[in-house]
Amino acid sequence: MIYSSFNNPGLVKVLYFLKSHNTEYLSGQDLSDVLKISRVAVWKHIKKIQELGYEIETKQKLGYRLKEDSEKLLPWEITEGLKTKFIGKQAYYFETIDSTQNQALSMVFDKENNGTVIVAEKQTSGKGREGRRWESPKGGIWLSIILHPKFDISAATLFPLAASLALSNSIEKTLKIKSELKWPNDITIKSKKVAGMLVDVSLESNKIEDLVLGVGINFDVDVKEIEKKLKGTPNFYGISSLMQHNKKVKPIDLVHSFLTELEKVYTDLSSGRIKKIVKEWTNKSSTIGKNVELETEDGKISGKAIRIDEDGALVVSKNNITKRVIAGDIVHT
Repeated sequence: MIYSSFNNPGLVKVLYFLKSHNTEYLSGQDLSDVLKISRVAVWKHIKKIQELGYEIETKQKLGYRLKEDSEKLLPWEITEGLKTKFIGKQAYYFETIDSTQNQALSMVFDKENNGTVIVAEKQTSGKGREGRRWESPKGGIWLSIILHPKFDISAATLFPLAASLALSNSIEKTLKIKSELKWPNDITIKSKKVAGMLVDVSLESNKIEDLVLGVGINFDVDVKEIEKKLKGTPNFYGISSLMQHNKKVKPIDLVHSFLTELEKVYTDLSSGRIKKIVKEWTNKSSTIGKNVELETEDGKISGKAIRIDEDGALVVSKNNITKRVIAGDIVHT
């Protein structure tokens, strides 16, 4: 099942009319007259809206009333009320997909897709950093965002950290939960991973051509089930689910907040406000000041994490010798 924010106009018209009159019942004839579609079409749209998880109360002689919105991250729910300039203005929803990142990468060359969001209820081959598998069952928020950045190529390696900062900010604003940032781009709560990111970048002539941000959030997942599958895998340090900490927030609220915060850090990068991002990331970091061990392409590095540079590299100090690490698996010791 695939939906986009610009298809299914009849269904969306019926839904929005029900939303705007959710304190009253609307008859099939009312909907037919106002929306200028047949009563059969109204009935078909109502059935589909119910299948998508919206709770609609039906009463004979009175009609239909919307009682509850769907919990699904449907594209019109993402675009509705979103106060961004371009991120999230177009969206696609897949019930099941191999990977939102793969789908986004297949669409990235169309410049009209700048800011487009691809979201899935479930991924069968979710991607993590370094090509690792990311467990993506129902209950999580799995999405990718297509971007055509204007910022300098030197900011490309900082962008994943900036995006993780945006998500941490949105978690705190919507769920009122303190989260921390583990280098390079994990979000943790009480030292357990609640979200992660990866970025695929296409470069041409020392310029960023395309960028796709992949985001995985353990929103309301079965933690024990995922831990069973991941226990014993490299660099596993436990996972958490946001709903373990706050059960009152809907996933769409977090997505709206994240897209808004993401556009803010994207604007900061585009405007050269690098120091601001580095400072804010550092203030939330669980890595800076810790003794760490890193597995890198050049071998193992250990020492104290003292800062991140303006390109997102982690600076590690040992015996008064500092080393910069752009990428690697990290363990806090």
